[in-house]
Amino acid sequence: MNRRLLTILLVAFLIASGCTFLVYRVVGNRAVAAKPIVTTPVVAAAADIKIGSVLTAANLSTIELKGAPPKGAILKPSDAIGRGVLANIYQGEPIIDTRLAPVGSGGGLAATIPQGMRACAVKVDQVVGVAGFVTPGMRVDVLVSGVPPGVQDPSEGTITKTVLQNIAVLSAGTDIQKDAEGKPQQVQVVNLLVTPEDAQVLSLASNLKIQLVLRNPLDTKIETVNRAATGQLFGAPVKAQRTGVVVRKIAAPRVFTVQVINGTKTSQEKFSSPEAKQ
Repeated sequence: MNRRLLTILLVAFLIASGCTFLVYRVVGNRAVAAKPIVTTPVVAAAADIKIGSVLTAANLSTIELKGAPPKGAILKPSDAIGRGVLANIYQGEPIIDTRLAPVGSGGGLAATIPQGMRACAVKVDQVVGVAGFVTPGMRVDVLVSGVPPGVQDPSEGTITKTVLQNIAVLSAGTDIQKDAEGKPQQVQVVNLLVTPEDAQVLSLASNLKIQLVLRNPLDTKIETVNRAATGQLFGAPVKAQRTGVVVRKIAAPRVFTVQVINGTKTSQEKFSSPEAKQ
């Protein structure tokens, strides 16, 4: 077989391979284009919805999502209407069941309280409220100041003690929304998210002066904090506790030594004082 024939066969083979590849690509693209894309209609927010709101039909819309919907996505508007919003929902965002309050619980502050927890109101002023910067979502420590009951010594002064740590702020005044700009606001009441036991502590503390101490939300460590007294600010010494038993120190008796010389002999005689004999 001559070289010319081999060249012709090789060129024909290359052309056939190229044509086969092109036909495969064209047919494959048509098959993909012909395959229908599966979408799922889900309920979404028609506009921004704030926490505590009760959903109505005007708040909802329907969008098509490709593939499987997110876990907990609501598929029917009737399953969302009338339920309270536990977290801000933004326009076009699918509504998830876990971000809504249970059916029948309504909206507002009560719907945002998790099971087993309580919202306890604390009366504050501009200074106690950390100059107005206590806003929903913040974390605070609760300090109380006063004179402990049963203290008869006025020199001990006022005692300050940290009674609660890392407590979440549910609302400031009538606002349960987080301030995105961080602007201060004047409030008279702050609602704290506490356990039932902590709610009792706050109830007792309401009779004393309450101070809220702002902390970093990422700092969740519970510290061991010793109480502070007014006397410590002025360097007053710590007085020992009285036990009620009076111990009287008795001085040792005085002893007198007399040297006696008798000729060449010398001796010493010891005599007790008259007070020791009494």
